[in-house]
Amino acid sequence: MSLPVLILDFGSQTTQLIARRLRAERIYCEIHPCTLPLAGVQALEPLAIILSGGPSSVYEEGAPTVSPDLFTLGVPVLGICYGMQLMSHLLGGKVQSAGKREFGRADVRVMQSDGPTKPFAVGHDETVWMSHGDHVTAIPPGFEVLATTPSCPFAAVGNTSQKLYGVQFHPEVAHTARGAEML
Repeated sequence: MSLPVLILDFGSQTTQLIARRLRAERIYCEIHPCTLPLAGVQALEPLAIILSGGPSSVYEEGAPTVSPDLFTLGVPVLGICYGMQLMSHLLGGKVQSAGKREFGRADVRVMQSDGPTKPFAVGHDETVWMSHGDHVTAIPPGFEVLATTPSCPFAAVGNTSQKLYGVQFHPEVAHTARGAEML
């Protein structure tokens, strides 16, 4: 039996909210630590994987990580905040300090309607909640920009052919008005 959604926890304060949002939509999910080995992920047979946010920087010594092979399993992956930064870092993108922490409301402009931005029309502005100290400064090969803000040019990105997506904001929190639709 396949597990519909596997949430890998990187220490986010809102990992439980991700699960609660999914369960409110009647989607079965389980939270596991990000240290779950790739073989353990494969044994669970997830239909999708979410990489939670977390307080670390991908460049810190001992920062939590996953095997890059996770992204070759053929299942959709959504990276949220740190999860997006880690995916970008492991797949050839660049991540760096934002200089100062971005925290609070932001309006993202939808550039492409795909993955987490699929519910929205191109050119639509959507209110989201940002909370990050690092951000992606170059997306990995094969990825495209799905949404942007004036201070965050890669607010949402995706590689449609591989079903890999990332959002710098937090769709799981109530401050992201239509976050449940994004998840």
